[in-house]
Amino acid sequence: MADKDVVGDHEPLLSQEGLRRSSISLAFFKFIGAVLLASAACYLFIGNFNAWTPETENHSLPLEEQDGLNIRPLRKESSVREQQLKKEVCDLSVGEWVPNPEGPAYTDKTCDGIPGYNNCLKNGRPDRGYLYWRWKPRFCDLPPFDPVTFLDAMRDKSWAFIGDSIYQNHVHSLLCQLSQVEEPQILYHDQSFDIITFYFPSHNFTIYEIWAPLLVQYETIDNAGDSSQKYMNLHLDILDSKWTRFYNQYDYMVLSGSPWFYKPSIIFEKSEVIGCHYCPGLELKEYGAARAYRKALQLTLNFIAASEHKPFVIVRTWPPSHYEAGDSPTERICNRTKPFREGEISGAPADLNMREVEIEEYEKAAPIGARNGVRIELLDFYHPFLLRPDGHPGPYGTYHPFDGGKKQNDENDCIHWCLPGPIDNVNDMLMKMVINGDIHDSASAML
Repeated sequence: MADKDVVGDHEPLLSQEGLRRSSISLAFFKFIGAVLLASAACYLFIGNFNAWTPETENHSLPLEEQDGLNIRPLRKESSVREQQLKKEVCDLSVGEWVPNPEGPAYTDKTCDGIPGYNNCLKNGRPDRGYLYWRWKPRFCDLPPFDPVTFLDAMRDKSWAFIGDSIYQNHVHSLLCQLSQVEEPQILYHDQSFDIITFYFPSHNFTIYEIWAPLLVQYETIDNAGDSSQKYMNLHLDILDSKWTRFYNQYDYMVLSGSPWFYKPSIIFEKSEVIGCHYCPGLELKEYGAARAYRKALQLTLNFIAASEHKPFVIVRTWPPSHYEAGDSPTERICNRTKPFREGEISGAPADLNMREVEIEEYEKAAPIGARNGVRIELLDFYHPFLLRPDGHPGPYGTYHPFDGGKKQNDENDCIHWCLPGPIDNVNDMLMKMVINGDIHDSASAML
C-alpha cells in the first residue's frame, strides 16, 4: 500500500547494540500482544457463556426455516426515536409481552359466543401457556380491559368494526369480554350475515360487525366452478356499500384492510379495466396488491376525513401470520408455544410493505380529518402480534384433530387467533385510546 512504510535493500544496517535492543523491544511487544489476545478470548468466552441458556438454544432454527418465517435480527418496521417517545408520546405498539398470572377474563365455559374455528380450548389444544401473557407498552401503562367501565362510557353509542375475518375475530373477543357483564342480543343480520348488529339493551349500546374485506366494491367471478379461473372484480373508485350504508350511525369505527388484496383480481376504475393482480393468461398489466390497497385506503380515508358525520375512526394495521415449514397448505405449521422475543423475527416483506402503505395513508388523512373535526387515529397492530406465533389455532381450528391418532390433513390456521388469546389485548388498547385518556396527551398518545 502507498501509505505503508516499506523496508527495502537501501535501509542502513543496524549495529549489534541496535539489534540487541530491537530484539528486547520485539519480545516485550509480543508479550503484551499475547496478554491482550488472551484477555479478549476470555472476555468473548465469558460473554457467550453468560448469554447462553437452554431457552436461547431452543429458539435456534436452521437457516432455511429462518428464511421461511423471516426470523432474523429484527428490522424494526419503522424508526422509533426512543428518547423522543419518552418525552412526548406513548406508542402502544412498542413494548413486550410479559407474564400474566391472572390469565384470560373469560373461557370457553363462560362465553358461548366463540366460533368453533377459534375455540382452541374446546377443540382440545393441550398447552395453556399462550393464555398467560399481556402486552406491556414500554413508555406507559396499559390497564386491563374493564367491561363495566367500557359499557358505562359507551351508553347510547355505537361501534362499527369493518374488515375481514380478523376483524370478526376481534369482535368476538370484545363480545366475550362484555358478555361477562351483559349478554348481547342480535338485533339484525342480513341474509348473508355480512352485516350483524349486536345490542346491549341495558346500555343502549350497539356493535356493528360488517364484512367488507377490501373496503371498496368487489364481485367474485367464478368461471364454471374452476377455482384456477376464480377472480375478483375490484372497483377502486367505489366504496363498499355494506359499511357506508349505516355510516351516519357510527360513533366509533375500527377499520382495516385484508390479505384479500393478495387474491387474483381484475382492477377497475370508472368501469374500465386498468390492470390486474396475479392474473396469468389474461394479458393484463400487473397492477400490484399494495398499489390497489393504497388506492382503496385513499378513497376510504378521504371519504371519512371530508364527511359531515364525525365519528372517532381507528385504522388498525395489517395482521401478521406465522406459517412455518412445508410447501403445501396442509404441511405448513405454527406450533410454537411461547412469544418471540424482540429481535427474533422481522416479518414478511410483503406484509411490512402493506403496513407502510397504511401508515403513509393514515398520516395524510389524519390532519385533513382534524381540520374538519373528524378524529382519525392509528392502532398499530402489526408488531405486537408479530411476536405471538403461539396464539393461533394451528390444527385446533377443528374439534380434537388428533383423536384416535388420525393424521391431521386439514390446513393449519396460522393467521386467526385463539379465543381467549392474544387478540384480547386489543381491547386493552382500544380502551386506552378512547376512555383512559386523551391519546394526544403525552401519557397515552399513539403515533
